[in-house]
Amino acid sequence: MAEIDMDDWTKFTDYRGYEKTDQVIEWFWQCIRSWPAERKSRLLQFTTGTSRVPVNGFKDLQGSDGPRRFTIERSGDPQGLPRSHTCFNRLDLPPYQDYESLETKLIFAIEETEGFGQE
Repeated sequence: MAEIDMDDWTKFTDYRGYEKTDQVIEWFWQCIRSWPAERKSRLLQFTTGTSRVPVNGFKDLQGSDGPRRFTIERSGDPQGLPRSHTCFNRLDLPPYQDYESLETKLIFAIEETEGFGQE
């Protein structure tokens, strides 16, 4: 499994409702950087529909309607799970109040759910 270039991923990420300096975004990237390659690939699959990075990196990520950057949008209840929209390469990330909640909910979402519901 190829190692995902985290600097490239963060560089080519857009934010809606968040700034890249917001605490929850800093926790998000800290969390993802600490994960093994397989879990990073699962997150990529969860959010984009593919576990592979384009040959030229995240700048060439495609959505259902052409080029579309990875996007993290502020959305959802902090008690709930993050959601994804693979057609738009978007992760709806609730405003979690602490790092542990963010990591626990994110791992559950990518490892214990499939399709439109939970396994």
